Amino acid sequence: MNNNRNYPWIVVGLLWFVALLNYMDRQILSTMRPTMSVDIMELQSAAVFGNLMAVFLWIYGFMSPVAGVLADKWNRKWLIVGSLFVWSAVTLAMGYANTYSQLYALRAIMGISEAMYIPAGLSLIADYHSDKSRSLAVGIHMTGFYVGQALGGFGASVAASYSWHYTFILFGFIGMLYSVVLMLLLRDTNSQVDQGKVASSGTPLLKGFSLLFSNISYWVILLYFAIPSLPGWATKNWLPTLFSENLEIPMEQAGPLATITISISSLFGVILGGIISDRWIQKNVRGRIYTSAIGLAFTIPAVILIGYGQSIIAIVAAGLMFGFGFGMFDANNMPILCQFVLPKYRATAYGVMNMVGVFAGAYITKILGKSADSGQLGRDFALLAGIVLLVLIIQLTVLKPKENDKLV
Repeated sequence: MNNNRNYPWIVVGLLWFVALLNYMDRQILSTMRPTMSVDIMELQSAAVFGNLMAVFLWIYGFMSPVAGVLADKWNRKWLIVGSLFVWSAVTLAMGYANTYSQLYALRAIMGISEAMYIPAGLSLIADYHSDKSRSLAVGIHMTGFYVGQALGGFGASVAASYSWHYTFILFGFIGMLYSVVLMLLLRDTNSQVDQGKVASSGTPLLKGFSLLFSNISYWVILLYFAIPSLPGWATKNWLPTLFSENLEIPMEQAGPLATITISISSLFGVILGGIISDRWIQKNVRGRIYTSAIGLAFTIPAVILIGYGQSIIAIVAAGLMFGFGFGMFDANNMPILCQFVLPKYRATAYGVMNMVGVFAGAYITKILGKSADSGQLGRDFALLAGIVLLVLIIQLTVLKPKENDKLV
């Protein structure tokens, strides 16, 4: 099947559903706290529930570089299949949990298993697609995350009709079943399979890290990925609150308005950003960097307007602008990485990027929580525009690739 000229797009389609399940399974917990707290009393405390959410992020972040190393060393098909099966089994097991300690342990295991997917999945797509289609392929895959995040919100609806136990069991079973589909249809590239055969031939396990961190361009890419993660995670966690406060509307209206605004515009952003990038790079080696920079530039006025906007038209427009721009940025991170990092180290490189991005998200979520308590959430959210502008200038000044795809 690998020799089928359409198979690279089949891979994108197969992994799109994995991306959807990845975000859906992690999100459903956040929507079902009210129903779960009836049976598990500890969840009535917001602080305790916050700890349950935080343990996933911290473990997910720490495991991301490990996942990258494994994806560069092992057959990515089996890493993806195993990752999906384990986190789906954990989701199913959460339906049988009766205590907070059981949920906490399962959430920690989910952090490990879900971390294994993204470096392997994105590096596999990057290897299957040349510079003529790489950004579009990554962009289409990223829409799976957006759709999964939106579908995760329906967990509360299923729980209301049946039970929270049934919801976890249903979603987990779907993922376990789909892992069987991947076993039958997904294939790694031939080069990665051959590389896996010699993974234990004496090559130092951490060689990839030493090569990456001796490359100044990779440090800039790392910074360029981490800083936009601050407003990126801030919108995920605090945009409903900002919409509610600035527009003076109840959270049940602000929540859907915020998430739908960002999700829909991001979906269009990754697709258009992928198409523009793939065409531009055929004429200019910095085409991906320019496309990403344009997208990130959209987020700067959007962040300011989200923080200070007072009318529904202004704030929704800002949300649409932010989502669209962030989507263009999102579609080009791995393709830009491919211009500076060899294929055999790309999963490791993205794993470190993922870790830094998650930790940046955990940090800004905590900082903005204090801002919300002091009544300065809008102002401090708007201030993020300044550091995004700074890193955008650094990126355009320093990143100067010499080739469309670094292979030697």
